[in-house]
Amino acid sequence: MAKILFIVTGATYWVLKDGTRYATGYWAEEFAMPYKKVTEAGHEVTVGTPGGVVPNVDMMSLRPSMAGGEDGALELENIIRSAEVMRRPLKLSDVR
Repeated sequence: MAKILFIVTGATYWVLKDGTRYATGYWAEEFAMPYKKVTEAGHEVTVGTPGGVVPNVDMMSLRPSMAGGEDGALELENIIRSAEVMRRPLKLSDVR
């Protein structure tokens, strides 16, 4: 099977025009659903981030109102928690 690289943001906040910080991260569904599909198909996933930092999920993306309800939010959370590759990302500068 294939080995697939997921490139994920390492950002935890944005700096707004007025200088205040706004919490952010990767959008749960944008990682979880493709990850689920490709791993279920037997492919190997590797995660890469700038600097090799462990990516943080944007907590807004796990709200039931943003995730298709309580069940959707729980499914996303379960997929993310089970994805060991998210806890040991590669540095993008080291990826070949």
